[in-house]
Amino acid sequence: MENIPAMPVDRRLPDRTELRSLLRSPMPDNRPAIEVKSLDKYFGPIHAVRKISFSVDHGEVLGFLGPNGAGKSTTMKMIAGFLRPDGGTVLVNNLNVIDDPVGVKARIGYLPEGAPSYGEMTVEKFLRFIAEIRGFDSTERDKCIADIIRIINLGSVRKQTIETLSKGYRRRVGLAQAFLHDPDVLIMDEPTDGLDPNQKHEVRSLIKNMSSNKAIIISTHILEEVDAVCTRAIIISAGEILFDGSPGELRAKSDRNDIDDAFRSITTAQATGLAG
Repeated sequence: MENIPAMPVDRRLPDRTELRSLLRSPMPDNRPAIEVKSLDKYFGPIHAVRKISFSVDHGEVLGFLGPNGAGKSTTMKMIAGFLRPDGGTVLVNNLNVIDDPVGVKARIGYLPEGAPSYGEMTVEKFLRFIAEIRGFDSTERDKCIADIIRIINLGSVRKQTIETLSKGYRRRVGLAQAFLHDPDVLIMDEPTDGLDPNQKHEVRSLIKNMSSNKAIIISTHILEEVDAVCTRAIIISAGEILFDGSPGELRAKSDRNDIDDAFRSITTAQATGLAG
């Protein structure tokens, strides 16, 4: 296993001006927004992610697909800087997630699995807390919070504590904190989990509308979302990439021209090979 140094801990937290300047600094030209090279992760004896490589450009929406335990969430946590890889590199806008974790986190919006938050806070107070962490001044903060509450349609629950919200509304709050600072890289783990059909449609439309100048990765078990919002799909299973191509190319892997059928065919063939 390749030895990778631990992520450095910056004892001096960046101030508000530094955080905002990190987000506003120019993006490198002609480089992928996200570059993953030979990414590797073990949990004890379990080889969860096996030296995978891919990149995502601005303007792409990548659907990250795979069965349970495939390594999707682990990979997304490593890209977002919340889990240290055991090997390989991740660059976000040409910043190394190990060398500059604060710079990377300033440039991404991250919706983790389960979207943890502070249940005793109201929606409005939670978003104010996130805005202050992100370095907004008071005027900028209030405008951004008002905008995101309108965009995500949280106005009716803005004064409610998060612990009293339905699963769907809690998921919306998670989306709101990820979108709040208008990052150009979004990493979202099951963004429509727990939403009703109308809410799913709203979130998919929102992702499509913002995708022209952002690099977006979404993991999902809902394969119809690949057709609905994604320009590209990767299938991962047992920590390995089995497919990387457009939704049309994925559908073509099925005799029935069906994404669900193609997914089953690709993942079950790999599982059969591992069993053999």
